[in-house]
Amino acid sequence: MIVAIAGGVGGAKMAQGLALALPPGDLTVIVNTADDMEHLGLHISPDIDTVLYTLGGIANPTAGWGIEGDTTATLDQLRRYGHDAWFWLGDRDFATHIYRTSRLATGASLTDVTGEMARALGIDATILPMTDDPLRTVVGTPDGDLAFQDYFVRRRQQDDVTGIRFDGAEAARLPERVRAAIMTADLIVFCPSNPIVSIGPILAVPGMRETLLAAPATTIAVSPIIGGRALKGPADRMLVTLGHESSALGVARLYAGLVDGFVIDHADADLAGPITDETGMAVATTGAVMGGPDDRRRLATELLTFGQQITIPAQTA
Repeated sequence: MIVAIAGGVGGAKMAQGLALALPPGDLTVIVNTADDMEHLGLHISPDIDTVLYTLGGIANPTAGWGIEGDTTATLDQLRRYGHDAWFWLGDRDFATHIYRTSRLATGASLTDVTGEMARALGIDATILPMTDDPLRTVVGTPDGDLAFQDYFVRRRQQDDVTGIRFDGAEAARLPERVRAAIMTADLIVFCPSNPIVSIGPILAVPGMRETLLAAPATTIAVSPIIGGRALKGPADRMLVTLGHESSALGVARLYAGLVDGFVIDHADADLAGPITDETGMAVATTGAVMGGPDDRRRLATELLTFGQQITIPAQTA
């Protein structure tokens, strides 16, 4: 069984590649929930929905999020009522959030609801929220703290990021199903997601990092930075303003001690040696830019082969 650690569009694309490369039922995706928010009285889980829609084959292929061909009649009517429709929601998207919110109101966990939706969409993979408890990313900027979606969507990622915190992290609990998946995995893959605001909150769940370190499986990560730039989103700028290097090496440093192998694009081949020298990670160089499903499957197959080739030194008692 393979475990993918994912957030954002890059994480969803990588999860789809793994799902296509593996036998049905052999993939578990642990997804960031720190981007979640309450909006219009609805519980919205953007990263979970992106993974659901992508693995379910209904994601908008241009945006990477939302449902392909979705309409906006509901949002258009809300605008007529004077609603500031800064957060885009399609009509079928509304159905997702209404269902989730109604089930949570009856006492169902986010894990339970996510599983119900995955089955309804015909998804063979197991999709697990990183926690069922509230944990929210807050972005520090020169103008003050912003809720993540205010920074990311409403203000279009234009603010310099001066700090990140994860409200609720201290009280969040690591679900037993997440712990069990990690401890029984044959390979753990950190998807090419923003290491600070997609992977960072996952690692902030108490017990998550310790569980990953204790897991017997090989762990590999795919760099979301290629040629010094993020393919999508603000990861490159965020790394710089928070004092890190916007490069594959900069990302590898963030994963040092946690990851056994690191995957970089051909454009960064010259960083393979420095990454190994600084972090001790094995490095694989490949075409890391994912196009359509076939390309995602190709990269996933290469990751699986790379993971099998890495030898982890035996731990001494």
